[in-house]
Amino acid sequence: MDRKVTVVGAGNVGATAAQRLAEKELCDVVLVDIAEGLPQGKALDLREAAPIEKHDAAVDGSNTYEATAGSDIVIITAGIPRKPGMSRDDLLKTNTNIMKSVCTEVAKQSPDSILIIVSNPLDAMCHVAMETSGFPKHRVMGMAGVLDSARFRAFISMELNVSVENTHAFVLGGHGDTMVPLPRFSTVAGIPITELLSKERIEALVDRTRKGGGEIVALLKTGSAFYAPASAAAEMAEAIIKDKKKILPCAAYLEGEYGISGIFMGVPVKLGSKGIEDIIEIELTESERNDLNDSADAVKQLVEDIGKFM
Repeated sequence: MDRKVTVVGAGNVGATAAQRLAEKELCDVVLVDIAEGLPQGKALDLREAAPIEKHDAAVDGSNTYEATAGSDIVIITAGIPRKPGMSRDDLLKTNTNIMKSVCTEVAKQSPDSILIIVSNPLDAMCHVAMETSGFPKHRVMGMAGVLDSARFRAFISMELNVSVENTHAFVLGGHGDTMVPLPRFSTVAGIPITELLSKERIEALVDRTRKGGGEIVALLKTGSAFYAPASAAAEMAEAIIKDKKKILPCAAYLEGEYGISGIFMGVPVKLGSKGIEDIIEIELTESERNDLNDSADAVKQLVEDIGKFM
């Protein structure tokens, strides 16, 4: 393969992202984790699946960053979930320090790479990644919007009993309870869902989308979603590797777009070989803009909170 993608974090999300990338035969993959043997074991397992899945992508595991040198894209999934008894500040401090450590190494080994951040709290971690790496804003982005939109699309498909391929959904804002799904821009075969569903059913789907991650956590009891997040990160990487100029909702650094500045927020962007090549601005209603501003306020608070750990 003439392209190389590093995935930092060999847990469920990272390992599944490596699998998606390899099986799409998009690139060679390096899986990095601090746990000895974990990335090597998962990489070897994926290599042994390659003859069955019929691809020739190389997958290697490493506990250090030398093997990642010259990566085109680095997908960062490393971080810890909040544990019982852990304060919110403790979680922010730990994940901020992990992100700083990872991005310092990535900037040394792959100074021209594009960063796709998956670690939570996502919008704030994008900020840490950009500040630590020193990379320009078009080469740092967060995965959340693709995932949130996919969840909305899945729920629309299930509600109407139609193919997911016919569904398109629009979700803006931060990755969390304040995200802003936009029903009037969400369609089935080009038909707005506002023409197909009652207001009450749409509100129920919007609410389920906002709580989509929590719904899976509640069902699993000992973990969180990983198939869909990994697919979302892989879709973004594919758009960049193939220079598709694909319009996807991603967390991007805003400098006045949508009237918001100085934070990463989920907005529609054009993804190509240079990373974020354009931010697409759409006209919002007063209600939608108010919701987006509320979401921005929540992200700003997170960024302020992590400032003391930078």
